[in-house]
Amino acid sequence: MYEIEFYIRTCSYCTMKTRLIFTTLLFLLASPLFAQVSFVAKVSKEKLGVNERLRVDFEMNQDGDNFQPPQFTGFKVVAGPNQSVSNMWINGKRTYSKTFSYFLSPTARGTFTIGQASIEIDGEIYKTVPINVEVGAAVDTPKDGDNIDIASQGDLHLVAEISKASPYLNEAITVVYKLYFSPETSISGYRVIDNPTFADFWSQNIDNNQIQVQEGTYQGKPYLYTILRNTLLYPQKTGKIQIEPLSLDVQLQVRTNRRDIFGRPFMTRTNRTLSSVNRTIDVKPLPLDGQPANFSGAVGTFNLDVKTSKTKLDARESLELTVEISGTGNLKLFRPPSITSPTTFEVYEPEFIDRVTTTQSGMRGSISENYTLVPQFQGDYTIDPVIFSYFDPTSGSYKTITSGELLIEVEQGPVASTPAAGTGSQAVYRQPVVMANEQFKYIKLDANLKAIDSPRFFNSVAFWSLFTGPLLLIPLFIFIGRKQKNLQADIAGQRLKKANRLAKKYLSEAKKNRGNQAHFYDALERALHNYLKAKLSIETSDFSKERIEGILLDRQVSSQASSDFIALLKSCEYARYTPTTEGAIQLDYDKAAEVISTIDKQIKKA
Repeated sequence: MYEIEFYIRTCSYCTMKTRLIFTTLLFLLASPLFAQVSFVAKVSKEKLGVNERLRVDFEMNQDGDNFQPPQFTGFKVVAGPNQSVSNMWINGKRTYSKTFSYFLSPTARGTFTIGQASIEIDGEIYKTVPINVEVGAAVDTPKDGDNIDIASQGDLHLVAEISKASPYLNEAITVVYKLYFSPETSISGYRVIDNPTFADFWSQNIDNNQIQVQEGTYQGKPYLYTILRNTLLYPQKTGKIQIEPLSLDVQLQVRTNRRDIFGRPFMTRTNRTLSSVNRTIDVKPLPLDGQPANFSGAVGTFNLDVKTSKTKLDARESLELTVEISGTGNLKLFRPPSITSPTTFEVYEPEFIDRVTTTQSGMRGSISENYTLVPQFQGDYTIDPVIFSYFDPTSGSYKTITSGELLIEVEQGPVASTPAAGTGSQAVYRQPVVMANEQFKYIKLDANLKAIDSPRFFNSVAFWSLFTGPLLLIPLFIFIGRKQKNLQADIAGQRLKKANRLAKKYLSEAKKNRGNQAHFYDALERALHNYLKAKLSIETSDFSKERIEGILLDRQVSSQASSDFIALLKSCEYARYTPTTEGAIQLDYDKAAEVISTIDKQIKKA
């Protein structure tokens, strides 16, 4: 190269035009030696909705071989790789570019990484820098980029229709998800990408597994549509609540602009990501005017039935009493009212029975509690009427139902004395003491005792046995004493054993009902309150969770154990409204045993 320049400068017969030609050739020959290889990855956006598409370009400035794309974790490739090459000469300067393009559809929310792609250029391996992409909730107006093939994938609309925009608190509403599509489009299936959370609702989905096509209109135009899902919602708070969109990956067949030799259009299979728009409902609070004192949150239309298995029986014989609430409404969100029985009746913990089915219009069926009653004395007794109040959203008013009074005749058994206090069903009876004439006949008044001759005790075998026996037992007593002292010294171990026994005692009923979610969490909640009742001698079921946590902290229970105890109480409440799994039930049971054991070791008496 230097020889060429020297020649150009020293050659006297070269003209200016010749120098320019040689200089240009020299620059063109030397420029590739100084060119730098570039291989980069570019994305159309770093933040997008779950219903949008992402374009990824892998661009290089020199031609290469063995291109290896990344895995695209969190995305599905809907188009690509599309290859484009640009080779231009501008003012004598060559510009080369080669690009591999992919169009991706997100499969879920989250932050995902576009990994490294690799290419081989002149025997060297070059890799791109990873790029993080954040996928958020669905957007109302998705942008799919500049891919013409993607933009023409059929006329589809996912619509969420709400049965009532302004319901009362705990009143049922239904969200119907409909997929509208043009007659030129054929739906072959769909997959849910992102489900709404419904955090402020009790919810249950009713999926339609079979696609049934119907005719309808959307925005004034004729469409075909199919119902994909019905979701039943019971709002749990008042005010404006937003319903998040549902996002789907729809598999469909659409017409193309190409036709066969007979003029029929070709069909192509493709995927389309769709999302419904955000919807907002305004939940009205239940009116305070006229609200009964015994109102427990029941909203709907209900009937009350109180019945017994028998009205005549003997003392110590049991009878079954059932309180049943039937009808349509939020049956899974409240319990039947309790009964008031005579104090001379032994009453066992009621058995809760749920016969509720969930339909598109709401919950319907019945819930009941079965009591076992055992009278102690004969006589005539009455069971007070049961009162049940509920709110009827149709009329916008409260309604109260009262059952009839039940008469129980106890025919045979111990006779009760005159009531000591109170009358009617609340009377307390005492059994009279009857003295028999020969009650003390076993006492012998004339013993007729006789003296007996006894052998000499001193120096006898018995004498020396009793004298030396205690001396021989001294080492045994010392050994036993030391053993007990060691056991008493192990205070931590004793406390641990005692705490574990106590946890098993209170959680025994919950353990038996682990196969039934409602019964398990009901028993678990009672066990937690009964445990605190036994340790603190107070009715914690009447206290708020903040008050319970404050009491535990005052008794020197650690903040972690107190928080875990409150979290378990919240889990019991949430389980009434939302379904859970067997694994979650087992975790809550193990956590309850651990928390009770921990609190029992830490709690201090007031």
